[in-house]
Amino acid sequence: MEKNRESRSGEISLHYSESSNLLEQSGYKYQLQERSTPNLYRYLFDYDSVPKVSFNHRHVPINMPDRIWITDTTFRDGQQSTSPFTVKQIVDIFGMLHKLGGPNGIIKQSEFFVYSEKDREAVRECMSLGYEFPEVTSWIRANKNDLSLVKDLGIKETGILVSCSDYHIYKKMGLTRKSALEKYLSSVEEVINFGIKPRCHLEDITRADFYGFVVPFVEALMKLGQKYKVPIKIRACDTMGYGVSYPGVALPRSVPGIIYGLMHYSGVPSELLEWHGHNDFYKVVTNAATAWLYGCSSVNCALLGIGERTGNCPLEAMCIEYSSLRGTDDGMDLTVITDIARYFEENVGYEIPERTPFVGRSFNTTRAGIHADGLLKDEEIYNIFNTEKILKRPVTVAVDSHSGAAGIAHWMNGFYSLEGDDKIDKRDPIIAAIKEKVDALYADGRTTAMGDMELEEIFKRADFDLYKKLSAIHVRIRQ
Repeated sequence: MEKNRESRSGEISLHYSESSNLLEQSGYKYQLQERSTPNLYRYLFDYDSVPKVSFNHRHVPINMPDRIWITDTTFRDGQQSTSPFTVKQIVDIFGMLHKLGGPNGIIKQSEFFVYSEKDREAVRECMSLGYEFPEVTSWIRANKNDLSLVKDLGIKETGILVSCSDYHIYKKMGLTRKSALEKYLSSVEEVINFGIKPRCHLEDITRADFYGFVVPFVEALMKLGQKYKVPIKIRACDTMGYGVSYPGVALPRSVPGIIYGLMHYSGVPSELLEWHGHNDFYKVVTNAATAWLYGCSSVNCALLGIGERTGNCPLEAMCIEYSSLRGTDDGMDLTVITDIARYFEENVGYEIPERTPFVGRSFNTTRAGIHADGLLKDEEIYNIFNTEKILKRPVTVAVDSHSGAAGIAHWMNGFYSLEGDDKIDKRDPIIAAIKEKVDALYADGRTTAMGDMELEEIFKRADFDLYKKLSAIHVRIRQ
């Protein structure tokens, strides 16, 4: 069977698709739709009420790429929301990203600013490490000074801003769609002429006129790339977190529709397509995974989800999501997630909310007595997965007024690393003795959870000989 045959009937052209093995219509060519006034989608975004989600019940096929990966924006978008990192902190974190991503480069790239001498020193230090992954990339304004900086540093790819909604084109930049398209194409061409691969950041795509501007613009970018034989990456930026992944949801908010349209109508291959989302409506992880599912090879993230307003997609979350979707970690070292969280708290001074999944101090800590009782029987009952093996985070129980004997027993067994015959049963007299002291503290008005050192002191006073015995077991196991 001929794979590339075409037939024509009227205005509709048919071609045989290698990806779906079906005859598909290719007669849809969207032209730039110039307007004198911006299309602000006021029926969705009236500003005085919560943005609306509309449905047209159109479904596009799931089309997971052969390869998917993660890119990092911790040192670019992420750093805009925190105290600036020092050069040493950037180099240390970059090294942990390398270890986390593993030898197969699941964390493929990391983007940097290059404006200040500190930024450039950090770039040079990270590049000097010689890692294949993550590759150092940059983000710049498309002018000759910035391009010269990128060229001098030896960076091979840079991101440039090409805002695509009428909110930005008309209201922010004072342009029209036609003048914006011409300005953007000229800027991208200038990047290519400097010998640098461009990555086009389509800012605010979830409020953009998809068929009236985005599709014809991106198609023009693909043609420009073909002309110069240079791959031009397309980063679809859900700048305000408006993206929605529900089946049958309508554009411009449809994540499946955006990814499908960029591939099917603008001709962007999966490997040149990237999703960048924000968490304004709590959808950032689901939207990133949806982008993967519908054909986008790359999702752009920041460690711990740092970033302006509500933040970016948490990189560590997508490492777990990757493992869940692929059924393998593909060489990632997920234990480094815990190392990164500790580094941010202890060295950067960043406070992680304690119940943040995978990285918060209490993400796998239970306070309920009935849950603690289940954990005593089998931790799999109330723990999401083997957090000790995968993340170096053993499941724990916080002792407070609700923990009961089971909670205290679980704390003791965990704190002293007791296993097998050494484990203390919740009916043991020492548990009853400690519980009596704990209950008295809460009856007297205490409201906060008990700390390890407090519980250890109560235990020491209740049975000093047993305390010495268990402490010796704990030291032996740790050695």
